[in-house]
Amino acid sequence: EGLIPIYVFDGQPPEQKREELERRAKIKEEAEKKLAKIKEGGGSVEEARKYSQIALKLTNDMVDESKKLLDAMGIPWIQAPSEGEAEAAYINIKGLSWAAGSQDYDSLLFGAKRLIRNLTITGRRKLPGKDVYVEIKPELIELDILLKKLAITREQLIDIGILIGTDYNPGGVKGIGVKTAYRIIKKYGSLEKAIERGEIQKTLISFDINAIRKLFLNPAVKDPDVSLELREPDENRTVEILVQLHDFNEDRVKNGIQRLIKAGREAKAAGRQTGLDQWF
Repeated sequence: EGLIPIYVFDGQPPEQKREELERRAKIKEEAEKKLAKIKEGGGSVEEARKYSQIALKLTNDMVDESKKLLDAMGIPWIQAPSEGEAEAAYINIKGLSWAAGSQDYDSLLFGAKRLIRNLTITGRRKLPGKDVYVEIKPELIELDILLKKLAITREQLIDIGILIGTDYNPGGVKGIGVKTAYRIIKKYGSLEKAIERGEIQKTLISFDINAIRKLFLNPAVKDPDVSLELREPDENRTVEILVQLHDFNEDRVKNGIQRLIKAGREAKAAGRQTGLDQWF
């Protein structure tokens, strides 16, 4: 029947994520250097576009303004105390949402009952590092069905994730891919037992298994302190943000607001959620 989005913003990341964040920052830094060289006359337009996209950074001002826009549009949002993925999974576990929407499989490790991937308006996704778009379709993964099909527990799924690599231990255990990780955990039941039996060399484990497991099983989350219901949009405020501050086309914005108001009213009248395409 469609959906009503609830946006979740990241909070303070766990200390264990520092290595991954430093890796991402380094990639952006290298992209900025390459972009500077291109601007000096050392590259093509395609290369400039590529490195510009990689070098983009989400600032606190951007986040704050996004929240103001969502408020103006009447769309609910939550500020997570830590990982946004964990908070999205938590409100799903609590029954406050139908599913978590993300490209990140970590949502399942955090315990989301359902995960929707490839959730887009256009039905297309840009390939990393290429000016090429491919068609994609929404993908629904239900945690209980997945665990039953694999004949494992959520704790074991987390151990598989740790072997492959998560944001808290990038790269995982050297030489172990998805199939091998699944075979090992199915055979031994846990990462610790696999190490005890000599299947995995202890010297290859350079991270705290229990600390990472705890981040997925008991993450920093909170009960929402705001209504997650759709509200009537504030047309004047929305126009102020999009048109006056960011030079969007006024007619297009006002038409979009009217579609949003209509879709919201129809959804409430019908007692169901509304299609994503009606928001834009």
